[in-house]
Amino acid sequence: MAHLNSIGAGIYSDLAIAIGADGNPPSLAAVAETQAGFDALFATEGNSAVNSFVRVKNVREFPAMGTPPNIVNVPVFGQATSQQIQGQADAPSMEVTLNYVATDWAVDATLGKLVQSGTQLLVRFALLNAEPTATTNVKYASSAAGLGTRPNTYWYFKGKIDSLLVTPSLTDSNQATVAFTLQSKLFGAYTI
Repeated sequence: MAHLNSIGAGIYSDLAIAIGADGNPPSLAAVAETQAGFDALFATEGNSAVNSFVRVKNVREFPAMGTPPNIVNVPVFGQATSQQIQGQADAPSMEVTLNYVATDWAVDATLGKLVQSGTQLLVRFALLNAEPTATTNVKYASSAAGLGTRPNTYWYFKGKIDSLLVTPSLTDSNQATVAFTLQSKLFGAYTI
């Protein structure tokens, strides 16, 4: 499929984390930093297979995704405006706002165990305007039978889940903010 080529809302966008059969993230040391290398780790939803993944569900709001600017403003003596020069971009943090479902983030749940664990994770963000059509545990897999059933754009990054902050609400659903710190550049944008 091609990258998204029309205007639309990304209401089916998805965030997923690679998980092994034992419920623990795979070692990323031997993973090829290519589309095929990353795609292979997102083959089956759940944690019942070697190359499986878990989705971060109930997301209310995603942050901006892409390459951060690497521009530094430098004041120049005697000029009315600063000059802009190319600098080194910092790896951004990413905060995702979601409707808080306590069982998804309990300390013994797959996602809950990853919060402040210090474990480096492989995370995939998929920008989707329509829900994938597969009906099995490969619906959101990085394959032609999963995400490839709809036009999409997706990125991978290595990162850690550094915090989970719950905001109780008396008038709306309880919300949580999950903060990821990026430990690598963004790989992508890819399509299947």
